[in-house]
Amino acid sequence: MSTPDRSKSVLRRKPIDLVEDENIDSGLFKSLGLWQLTAIGVGGIIGIGIFTLAGLVANGGEDADPVGPAVMIAFLIAGLASAAAALSYAEFAGMIPRAGSAYTYGYVALGEIIGWFIGWDLLLEYTAIVAVVAIGISGYFSEFMSGIGVDVPIWMQGTADTIEGGVINLPAIVVCLFITWILSRGTKTFGRFELVAVGLKVLLILFIIGLGFFFVDVDNYTPFMPSGFGAVFAGAATVFFAVFGYDAMSTAAEEAVDGKKHMPKAILLSLVIAMTLYVLATLVLTGMQNYTDISPTAGFASAFQNVGLPVIATIISAFAVVSILTVMLTFLLGVTRVWFSMSRDGLLPTWFAATDRHGTPQRVTWIAGIASALLAGVFPIRAVADLTNIGILAAFVVVCVAVIVLRRTRPDVHRTFKLPWMPVVPAFGVLASGFLMLQLHWETWVRFGVWLLIGLVIYFFYSRRHSLMNPESPRHGRHKTRT
Repeated sequence: MSTPDRSKSVLRRKPIDLVEDENIDSGLFKSLGLWQLTAIGVGGIIGIGIFTLAGLVANGGEDADPVGPAVMIAFLIAGLASAAAALSYAEFAGMIPRAGSAYTYGYVALGEIIGWFIGWDLLLEYTAIVAVVAIGISGYFSEFMSGIGVDVPIWMQGTADTIEGGVINLPAIVVCLFITWILSRGTKTFGRFELVAVGLKVLLILFIIGLGFFFVDVDNYTPFMPSGFGAVFAGAATVFFAVFGYDAMSTAAEEAVDGKKHMPKAILLSLVIAMTLYVLATLVLTGMQNYTDISPTAGFASAFQNVGLPVIATIISAFAVVSILTVMLTFLLGVTRVWFSMSRDGLLPTWFAATDRHGTPQRVTWIAGIASALLAGVFPIRAVADLTNIGILAAFVVVCVAVIVLRRTRPDVHRTFKLPWMPVVPAFGVLASGFLMLQLHWETWVRFGVWLLIGLVIYFFYSRRHSLMNPESPRHGRHKTRT
């Protein structure tokens, strides 16, 4: 195939050396060290998984079979699938420390159309994650206000789908706008806030585990798996939402002081820390209270209420709100950096790629923040959680395939981290992620398909022609980002 034909192909690939040249003057400030990056990763992974989804999956809620104490197994299954993808992300992050994360990895290894679909996918998924975490916060907010003697009006606690008499989830909307403001202040400010908030979060979880251990009743572990393995696998697909976050953290690669060295370490450290805490926390939660009585919206708060410690329940609710903020910050960072990267590449209008004096893409930050606020205000938590999971699982499949392909096509590229047992580990990641995708409801697949179809139309009518990889793109000669 001739060079002109290749340049017009939807499978044209972005050269790695071009990616490295872009990092020299990206408009983003380099201010994040190893521990700040790890804090962003832990902040993205730990939060709603412990404080909301663990109780929801154990209890089953209104529309799913209860998993019971086997929720721990659900987390381990999801964590194992996530670990294979994490190793693939770590290899890419040490090789291509760029803002686009999975979007860029797919673009470089598999071609523009694959990169576009993953980038388009992540714009929705990351925004939806911010929304679902905000929904989870509202349950703990109501518990906290009740604990200090203030009754939150029913109409503002959630929508009619989630609570009788509900109209809108006002606390979720407010918190979405608040974290958007924090992120808009710049990466340096955000990094400091994240480091402190994640430190408080880990201390809170260790306190919960340590205190809750004294109230564990082993009889609550029977039956351990009340609905069988099928429910456990379905639960793993739901809690998978809680075992990634490092992927969004990798979108901050261009803002790392030494991305090639620190990104792989931060990805693996954040996953190990998070999974250890998840296993211990789920054991304590299901040991303190029978799974049939666990609150689907504020599990640990209800567990400590159950053992006669209402003050502790109130404290947990307050800190849960603060700690879950870090999850929202991580994923809002993710959507803005993917959006910024796609716009810089010409696949979306360059207007979105403009940065301010803080090195922050303000336009996409506020657009994404307002969109997440609207989602959080009107949708039920499980519908949004499942939608986010299918998109991230799809991204994991692409990254695992891409790392295999690039190891064969570009073995000469320097890698600061090489994942072990190639290609067994990434192949397992593909199979595990695909299997978890099949556990999701058919409605989730329909919503996902509609979003990708919209993306396909935009790609062929705008992105393919304006891409900087297209020699005839109108962006050539004027593609530098304006501040």
